Amino acid sequence: MSKKQTTFPVGFHEFHKKQAFNYQLNRFHSIGFARFEDMEQVGKAVDSIADWKTQMLKQAELATAEGRLINASTYYRAAEFYLKRNDPDKELLYKKAIDAFNMAFKDDAIDRHEIPYRGAFLPAVQIPHEGAKNRGTIVVHGGNDSFLEEFYPLLRFFAEQGYEVIAFEGPGQGAALKKHELVLDHEWEKPTSAVLDYFKLSNVTLLGISMGGWLCLRAAAFDSRIARVIPWSVSFDVLQYTNVVGQKMAKLMFKRFRKFVNNATLRKAKKDLEYSWFIHNLMYITGKETPIEAFDVLFQFSEENLHSDRVKQDVLILTGREDHLVPFKMHDLQVKALVNARSVTSRIFTKEEQAESHCQMGNLELALTVMSEWIQQKS
Repeated sequence: MSKKQTTFPVGFHEFHKKQAFNYQLNRFHSIGFARFEDMEQVGKAVDSIADWKTQMLKQAELATAEGRLINASTYYRAAEFYLKRNDPDKELLYKKAIDAFNMAFKDDAIDRHEIPYRGAFLPAVQIPHEGAKNRGTIVVHGGNDSFLEEFYPLLRFFAEQGYEVIAFEGPGQGAALKKHELVLDHEWEKPTSAVLDYFKLSNVTLLGISMGGWLCLRAAAFDSRIARVIPWSVSFDVLQYTNVVGQKMAKLMFKRFRKFVNNATLRKAKKDLEYSWFIHNLMYITGKETPIEAFDVLFQFSEENLHSDRVKQDVLILTGREDHLVPFKMHDLQVKALVNARSVTSRIFTKEEQAESHCQMGNLELALTVMSEWIQQKS
């Protein structure tokens, strides 16, 4: 096995007083694609989404001029992040981000593929293992409107550990959405099976990032070629975000008072930055024109549709103790629901480890090392 080269900065920083902005700034920095001083400057200058786009574009153009293509790609992606789907710059900035990424890593061993799927294609990359011994194949996907390019340092980390790595964008993600118009679908076993078929894979580890934690468990429930599954953050059931009374009220309101809920959602989105992004992004990735229709798709991400009892693989669940996006109670709910799994290993990351955030932003290398060691134990 070759010596590991990929490293990640450690520490979750206070770049901004608003949690939504602060998490994103930390995310870009933690993955190793954004300079600390750049994120610090953006954090000091941003008060609104309009500021965010302006400041990230400023950083992207400066990085481009200075030949820092990895930074440029990240900052173009960041500038695109909060834009609504009807913003004319959304596709332009995406293209700039991908072009800069491809130029930055043109000499790396990255084989791109387009996998036939439902009359369109799923974008995928294949990265060969480094070293003499192939430790097996890890298949990686994201969750909520993610780009596989964002995960490249993670993919490279695993390749350096001796794994063949395949990452793909499924419906609702990256170019699968932007180029091929494939919208989010909870039946994740279908795109996953298409990927396994295409590469003729079996006995794989499936890693789902963020909302991909729900998706990868769903895929594992229906495809036995997945031998090990890693939900990197779990959502379990979207209705579990509230209490029992709240769940009953939500079901009633969304069924019988749809117009009222739709209008109330739009009003709230005008006042709440993070909620605004969530709603407009949800409509974008589901291909729906109204919040209420997008919620219909979201509510399919339930435990009933997850089929935890059908998961028979080895499972590793990773959770941040202070994850601001996923309530901590989801962790135990998911662990207890995996009644037929071959084994269930849970790992809770803490503030003392600087890994308490969503998907361990602040100490990615710790999380990745835990995964790699677990895969070796279970292979």
